[in-house]
Amino acid sequence: MKTPEIRIGTRGSTLAMWQANEIKRRLANAHPEISVQIIVVKTTGDIHQEVALSQLPGKAFFTKEIEEEMLGGRIDLAVHSGKDVPTKLPSGLTLAGFIKRHSPLDAFISAAASGFAGLKPGDRVGTSSLRRRALVASLRPDLKILDLRGNVDTRLRKLDEGQYEAILLASAGLERLELEDRITARLDPVQFPPAVSQGAMALEIRREDTLLADLLRPLVHRETTLAVTAERALLAFLEGGCQVPLGALAEVEGEELRLSASIIAPDGSKRVDGSLAGAATHGASLGETLAQTLLDEGGHEIMSLLGRE
Repeated sequence: MKTPEIRIGTRGSTLAMWQANEIKRRLANAHPEISVQIIVVKTTGDIHQEVALSQLPGKAFFTKEIEEEMLGGRIDLAVHSGKDVPTKLPSGLTLAGFIKRHSPLDAFISAAASGFAGLKPGDRVGTSSLRRRALVASLRPDLKILDLRGNVDTRLRKLDEGQYEAILLASAGLERLELEDRITARLDPVQFPPAVSQGAMALEIRREDTLLADLLRPLVHRETTLAVTAERALLAFLEGGCQVPLGALAEVEGEELRLSASIIAPDGSKRVDGSLAGAATHGASLGETLAQTLLDEGGHEIMSLLGRE
């Protein structure tokens, strides 16, 4: 009998390769009889690193080409950073679940200050995220926010070269690459809510591939999947992608889920916050309910600025 083989598709960055190899390792541990191959796919976001993400068309900057390879039958499984996965997947694909989440928090990295309060007016903060730009503008409108693209090593190098006084990255990526010592501070999720699904690794497969779904089941973390389901439902209700200035975080304790979220105007001038709790298995409806509450309490005005209405 031929040894079963699973072909994992991933981006080629150091972090993406770490994630793909971690899934390969876990699959090998759970199913020693399986052969796992990693196939690197170059995505739009990788090709156009000189362009701000907000200037690129669409939303699936880091997933589209990988999904096309899967639909074409050239790979079987895609491993993504959860925050890169749009809420609407191509027909024929589905999420098998999420791996246990690393820290969802944003990291403040600087040799000039221990936090935002220590930065001087006019200091340069680097980020490629519209959410982070909006949050920085709401907290410190006197800072200069500059675009920052590239993989983790490139971004840290640009900071070290003095192009910025501080940069913002996901704590999870630094943890996975054993670069935690570069983190100056982890940002408070109430003041600085993280991106939807930040810190979670997503497993995407063909909807028809029930055998692979079964093989992946030992890798899937129930609490993380429940939490991320609520966050993604909230984002989907707002009909946005990673270019909506939205922060959200769901946490599961026992059978209860608590979800908090914020919509922030791009210039930081307005912010709407909300939270609610309920049964962990009802995460999708909790996300939709909180999204509607945020819209009713001022989110409509912010979304209209983005052309979402």
